[in-house]
Amino acid sequence: MTQKKRLGENQAFISIVASLLSIVIGLLFGFILLLLLNAKNAPAGMWNMLSNGITDFGNVLYRSTPLIMTGLSVAIAFKVGLFNIGAPGQYTIGAMAALFFALVIKAPWYVCVLMSIVGGAVWGFFPGLFKALFNVNEVITSIMMNWIGMNCANLLVLSVKKMLASDGARSLALDAGNPSAIMPRLGLDKLYVYLNIGIFIAAIIAVIVWFVMSKTTFGYELRACGLNRDGAIYAGINAKRNIVLSVVIAGALAGLGGGLCYLAGGVQYTTEQTILSMGFDGISVALLANSHPIGCIFSAIFISYLKLGGIAMQSQGYATEATDIVTAVIIYLAAFSLLLRIKLSSVFNGKKKEVA
Repeated sequence: MTQKKRLGENQAFISIVASLLSIVIGLLFGFILLLLLNAKNAPAGMWNMLSNGITDFGNVLYRSTPLIMTGLSVAIAFKVGLFNIGAPGQYTIGAMAALFFALVIKAPWYVCVLMSIVGGAVWGFFPGLFKALFNVNEVITSIMMNWIGMNCANLLVLSVKKMLASDGARSLALDAGNPSAIMPRLGLDKLYVYLNIGIFIAAIIAVIVWFVMSKTTFGYELRACGLNRDGAIYAGINAKRNIVLSVVIAGALAGLGGGLCYLAGGVQYTTEQTILSMGFDGISVALLANSHPIGCIFSAIFISYLKLGGIAMQSQGYATEATDIVTAVIIYLAAFSLLLRIKLSSVFNGKKKEVA
């Protein structure tokens, strides 16, 4: 077997190359878009996007922490053949559970973290149950649960006085309401003021998810349901149970992401009329990582890096909407990594299209 063919059969190598090519293509496309919008400032704008994260890497890590969790949430559902578009709602409910226990119960940070996991898991239970018992498309139920979750969060913040800040539109800041609920920083705040142990928790959770999915019987059963549900049932695997459990676990991961974000002490929940985008960004993380749990760490850091760089582009005269378009183009071109993986496998394996 030639070296080229061995590389072609190495799925990890193919996935990494495909993701890197997707990033390069996205950056080129983004630069072309900058040229069309403002050709004079395009080089400086792209340089700001690519360099700002280096000088502010602590902020990149801070922003990537909840993204790792929502990426894992979407990735584990993908492995079971499900599309968890309900991560935004699970993330929001997880955040609300954490804030409720922090501001009303006055619980310490570790209890609040556990409650965020429980909140997200509960919110993931219903789409999983409807899918398993009634074969209701999880996309439909997840979208409905996103809106229900957002409105429940708004209602909770506005109705519970202990959770409401003096301006009447945001949750009370943790440093004023319950400093013990702020996650330990262990000196990481020297890199960025709100950076804390959440980044380590997220990374450890990613490793645990990888181990469970790759090295345990339970993970094998989940993956078998995703590859061929009928075949899994024929082999004696309880597909309905695994569907429910997979969405519950996905919800728990997204909920933990919400908890890690709001327990950092750097952001307050603002009553919204639109669904929080963090869960939707998790889709990009999972796609770019090819649904690999360890890959979600690096893809989340990369996407956070891009988003922070997009903010720096505004100094070159690009409007906020322009930077959002550029970063969105780069991020969502990650969806082409699947097509690239197929093409790369064909190139390395020397497969040619058969003539009819």
